[in-house]
Amino acid sequence: MSQLEREALVRYLEDHQLKRTRQREAILDVFLQSAGHVSSDELHERVRDRFPGIGSTTVYRTMKILCDAGLAVERNFEDGVTRYEIPHEHHDHLVCVRCGRIVEFECTMIEAAQERIATDYQFRLLRHRHELYGHCADCQKIDS
Repeated sequence: MSQLEREALVRYLEDHQLKRTRQREAILDVFLQSAGHVSSDELHERVRDRFPGIGSTTVYRTMKILCDAGLAVERNFEDGVTRYEIPHEHHDHLVCVRCGRIVEFECTMIEAAQERIATDYQFRLLRHRHELYGHCADCQKIDS
């Protein structure tokens, strides 16, 4: 875990009168090492290697803290599984409904169209989520 994220976590915990624990720091560390979109169950499995007795509830609650601290972003796709990702530049998602693969993408045409539509309807955009659901290339081969 980088010093910057550790300091942000410590500051958040202090500001909210929460305990600083090795488990919380380990969860942050494992989360930051995870690529893509990870569920709390997946994080729980990975963190148990370092803390065999850690419970899934501890991981879930810590991820809530990390989201509140701005160190993680919660994502809820159509499969009902809450996943987390490291905050970074705005992007949209392609989600395979068969295998669960999630691909991040950016498209200036989509962003421009959203701005134009908002302007046409005199709507001030604050944020948006754009998720496209379908079958990835590997899953399309299964259908062939």
